[in-house]
Amino acid sequence: MSRLFKILAFLMISAFLFISCSETETDPVMKDLLRQDKLIVLTLNSQTTYYLGTDDEPAGFEYDLTKALADSLNVEVEYKVLDNIEDLLNAINSGEGHIAAAGLTRTDTREQKYLFGPDYKAVQQQVVCHRQSILPKDTSELLNRSILVVADSSYEEALQEQQQDYPELKWETTSELSAEQILEKLVSKEVDCTIVDSSVFSLNHRYYPDLKEAFPFSEEQSLAWVLPPDSAAFKQYINDWFEKSESNSALNIIDERYYGYVDMFDFYNNHIYLKRIKSRLQEYGSAFREVAEQYEIPWTLLAAQSYQESNWNPEALSHTGVRGLMMLTEATAKAIGIKKRTDPHQSIKGGAKYLNQMLKKVPEDVAAEDRIWFALAAYNIGFAHLLDARKLASELGKNPSTWLDVKEVFPLLSQKKYYKNLKYGYARGMEPVRYIDRIRYYQDVLVNSLQSA
Repeated sequence: MSRLFKILAFLMISAFLFISCSETETDPVMKDLLRQDKLIVLTLNSQTTYYLGTDDEPAGFEYDLTKALADSLNVEVEYKVLDNIEDLLNAINSGEGHIAAAGLTRTDTREQKYLFGPDYKAVQQQVVCHRQSILPKDTSELLNRSILVVADSSYEEALQEQQQDYPELKWETTSELSAEQILEKLVSKEVDCTIVDSSVFSLNHRYYPDLKEAFPFSEEQSLAWVLPPDSAAFKQYINDWFEKSESNSALNIIDERYYGYVDMFDFYNNHIYLKRIKSRLQEYGSAFREVAEQYEIPWTLLAAQSYQESNWNPEALSHTGVRGLMMLTEATAKAIGIKKRTDPHQSIKGGAKYLNQMLKKVPEDVAAEDRIWFALAAYNIGFAHLLDARKLASELGKNPSTWLDVKEVFPLLSQKKYYKNLKYGYARGMEPVRYIDRIRYYQDVLVNSLQSA
């Protein structure tokens, strides 16, 4: 970025904030950010914050959110992963970064020491234990349990508050383990219980189905970024940016990307699925990989779709006549050159080919990260009904190019007051929503299972 452009950007931000130029120039964070042409984000490595996905690309709720902020500033973004919460908070207060983004809870104690930005997600602390144990109903029943929580966390603060009423309440803390790693210790029964935010447990419950929420341990709390001291102008910019993000649904889109399908957890089905990953999938894994590479589709997505369709049963047959691993109709199989739907390899290839055809038909204005969900919706309910859903989304003032909005509209296709005015008429619109939610769920569980193996 040229020196002139930096100056212009600096002045534009000042105007946007409606604060004086001199006030902005004295903000060390804003000055440093523009000088480096880079937003430095301090974070922790976890499923709810920042991690490398299956393609070795960064992912995570905090990653997407801070990347969007950097884009709004027209700067690059650098992520520095710290080891624990104490190091993270010390680093932000000493000016080693511009934002500490790590699912940090705003608490009264922390607000006395740190500068918080705006709230962006509501959570509630939960006591989590092994489901085979006798679950405690309240704090009094934790007195004889072994409890392990992340050190310097809001969970430790809550325990300290509860200890005033229950002096016998004891716990251990760790700076070496993340909340997710503590959950693993619960699974192996090395510790009785822990405390985590509802957001953390909702994302990890599917990976650890043997765990269960015992009872809420706090009132609703808010997550927020922590900013360096003396960054008033930068904080105001972030406040305004969040308001704009909420008004244009950008924040909701990111939230749906990570949390929009996690509530469908079912203990029995999840348990069976994990068993089948180790048994049935072994037989078809190479075929999924081979075909997925040919059509440039993540093999874990293709495998998850197949499980949703047939539970990886090549002889599966529905009452409507679809059959095979990918549950192809006879007409579809014929159109894409599949001779035997019950042949596993042919079925996988047919399903991938048909999905690829739907992907190519998805309009170019659809967001890149959402194109696969639009294609899967068309695979499930037909491309014509997808067009109707997009049309209806536009008529209702929603964005027809994001899955977040089209997902809300699809169920309306079964209501006469809506479908009577649509070109292709009635459809069981809730089906593609559930279909895609389950596929996303199954893919996440599969990826985690493979990484843990």
